[in-house]
Amino acid sequence: MRFEASQNMRMGQHMKLAPRMIQSMEILQMPLAELEERIEQELENNPTLEILEPGAGDGGADGGAGLDGAAAGEMDKAAADRGGDEADSFERLEGYEASNPDAAENQFEERTVQRDEPFDGLSRVRDSGDRDAKSEAMASAPARRGSVAEQLKAQWGVVEVDETLRGYGEFIIDNLDADGYLRAGTAELAERLPPVLRGERSSERLDRALQAVQLFLEPAGVGARDARECLLLQLDAIEDGEAIIGEWDDAEDRSETIGAARLLASDFLDDLMNNRLPRIAEKSGLTMERIKQGLLLLRRLSLSPARRLSPEDATPIVPDAYIEYDEDQDRYYAYLNDTRLPNLQVNREYAKLTRDRSMAQRDREFIRTNVGNAQWLIDAVEQRKRTLLRVIEAVIDAQREYFDFGPQSLRPLPMTLVAEKLGIHVATVSRAVAEKYVMTPRGVVALRGFFTGGTQTDSGEEISWDAIKAALREVVDAEEKSKPLSDDALADALKARGLEIARRTVAKYREQLGIPTARLRKTF
Repeated sequence: MRFEASQNMRMGQHMKLAPRMIQSMEILQMPLAELEERIEQELENNPTLEILEPGAGDGGADGGAGLDGAAAGEMDKAAADRGGDEADSFERLEGYEASNPDAAENQFEERTVQRDEPFDGLSRVRDSGDRDAKSEAMASAPARRGSVAEQLKAQWGVVEVDETLRGYGEFIIDNLDADGYLRAGTAELAERLPPVLRGERSSERLDRALQAVQLFLEPAGVGARDARECLLLQLDAIEDGEAIIGEWDDAEDRSETIGAARLLASDFLDDLMNNRLPRIAEKSGLTMERIKQGLLLLRRLSLSPARRLSPEDATPIVPDAYIEYDEDQDRYYAYLNDTRLPNLQVNREYAKLTRDRSMAQRDREFIRTNVGNAQWLIDAVEQRKRTLLRVIEAVIDAQREYFDFGPQSLRPLPMTLVAEKLGIHVATVSRAVAEKYVMTPRGVVALRGFFTGGTQTDSGEEISWDAIKAALREVVDAEEKSKPLSDDALADALKARGLEIARRTVAKYREQLGIPTARLRKTF
């Protein structure tokens, strides 16, 4: 036996995801708004890519079209030099996913998308002096609001209080949580005071500063130490006329309603949370009608007052496609919302420079690389459009009853079924529907929501779990509120509709729908 080192050669074929394939999957998975941003970034960074203006004629080279044969051939050659025809990359991707589904998913998930420098929102349009619509919208957008602490400190800065309390008030504001509560007691806060604020009267000044914060800062309820105090502070503001909530017949009715709400918040909050209204009426001496009026007022108050200063801006949903009904042909058809995407083309002059032998090799290679990148992006966007539209059309065929009758008629639809029908990999279907929304005659719907599991009814009809949830919601909405149905009774009501599911499943779906228990749904 002996050890030795040797060299040998071995030929083999291996499949792996090229960077372009990974980027193709990303383009397919991007929602419309994110794809718009990606295209704008590419327009900024790639000088060979431009927008084809309406009525520009055939002067450009949309996807390579419109160029003379030599220029177009040079573009194809540049693409081939980097790894073959880009148009075939999608087919090779499908083949790779079919044979290596786990590897494709893992490499896609683990890859970190490298972003360029933040985009300033200006779309580069060649030979046009008009301002871009997005830049005008950004110029008209309101300035960014300060943080909750910054806004409260700005209010505190103009409050007329003893100057010895100014620093203590700022310290209290710094210790408020996101809802506006002061969770720590003043004794604990006194131990955390900075040295400049410590002294013999620091605890007393903290108490006085907290009272001033609760009294003067808006919205009312900021600085409360618990939910009870938060509600009472807001009721004080209503009683003082600083906040107007609700309508009353006269001043006496207003005063009695506020008094009832104050009594409920201070002494019966636990009973109120558990819907024990008869017990409250028995102990408080209030009529049931007055209790309901006080409860209605409390429901209009906020248990998170500070969040009013920083409302979370709802991200607008931009539908990727529209589904409409054609009465003449009695069918639903889909079309993409591609008017938001610019028509891209490769710049004609840059494409010609790729075959200019008088240019330095380094410069020509730079242009060829960018021309190839531009052409790849155009191909990837077009492939995304075709795949997405095919998937949506398959959904329409499978879920026709949903569009006719509503969510109760939603059928089980596995992605594998659509993948087999279209002849693509199930991972491609998953990416195509990810974070996509469609505008339908029944409103904006998440495309992924059409793909769901289900069960069979007593008649043998397939029905999805989402349809069962919709039926559960209908049963709860139709119940007699003075005698709400228990989970067992809800299961029986669904069984009468041919939907036999266990009580624990009813309880799970009820919680997912945000429906409280029968005891909390009961009205008196």
